[in-house]
Amino acid sequence: MFTTYQMSPWPDKCECCSMGTPKIKALFSSATPGIVEWPTLLMVAGTYAVWVFATTWLPTVSLPLAILVTAIAIAQFSSLQHEAIHGHPFRNKTLNALIVAPALTLILPYARFRDTHLDHHLDSRLTDPYDDPESNYLDPGDWEAMHRFARLIRTANNTLAGRLVIGPLLGTLCFLRSDWRARRTDPRVLKGWALHLPALLPVLFWLATVTTMPVWAYALAAYTGLSLLKIRTFLEHQAHQQTNGRTVIIDDRGPLALLFLNNNYHVLHHSHPRVPWYQLPRLFRQDPDRYLTQNNGYFYRSYAEVFARYFLKSKDPVPHPLWRRG
Repeated sequence: MFTTYQMSPWPDKCECCSMGTPKIKALFSSATPGIVEWPTLLMVAGTYAVWVFATTWLPTVSLPLAILVTAIAIAQFSSLQHEAIHGHPFRNKTLNALIVAPALTLILPYARFRDTHLDHHLDSRLTDPYDDPESNYLDPGDWEAMHRFARLIRTANNTLAGRLVIGPLLGTLCFLRSDWRARRTDPRVLKGWALHLPALLPVLFWLATVTTMPVWAYALAAYTGLSLLKIRTFLEHQAHQQTNGRTVIIDDRGPLALLFLNNNYHVLHHSHPRVPWYQLPRLFRQDPDRYLTQNNGYFYRSYAEVFARYFLKSKDPVPHPLWRRG
């Protein structure tokens, strides 16, 4: 039985457009104001160093290895962009944006990532097919009207294997379509894309004049980097009647947790969006029962468990099980 909500697919003005509200200021601000967060700053420096190494010297040794290492650096960089959105490593949000400004992923503007991600942090709308920009669910009515082939693609995308292979392409196409539709109603869209050009130019210059990696190889690395990120986002959120029950905890402390900067403790991130990545595991250890009660036990022991359970199996249906536009 569906719970029906009345929402317009593209509101005239998003709640997050008013950047002066206390809630949005909190999302932008670090929980450690007044100091430089050295672990994050060192991670930024190390990620740039790995990216430079992987795009210059490493291709002369092994191009496949260079593609893989570049992909890992791009995924790590995207995780750092997420940290910058939430006020790290500096107190100044402009400085945070500048240190992660280069468009290493090529096609995704940082400003648009920032805007849509802050929209996503309106937790009451998590998984909403229209008002949560990061939702993978569809309105059941749209699903029913969809061509059979498109349904097959969407169903495959709801397995972890599908999300890795076609997820970056499908997600990018949906993102571009959404921005195209919103270009006249959301002033942030054109501004975000205008800022993307100067962010892209130094990367294109690097690829044209410095790197020993072919452009096609870098494009493949960028796609693979986005694919790695799909592991994190695959089941971050689920449909649930209660807002707190929509966000996962994956108690993983291995290399993927580092790559994702501990965003596997995702309900903690949504509860404390200003807390830096390196404090999230300790925060969970202080009171795990609190957070597991808070999110109604939406929990996995590790990413290995996620792979074992959902690599070839859909975790969720594509049509939202609790939402239908009335």
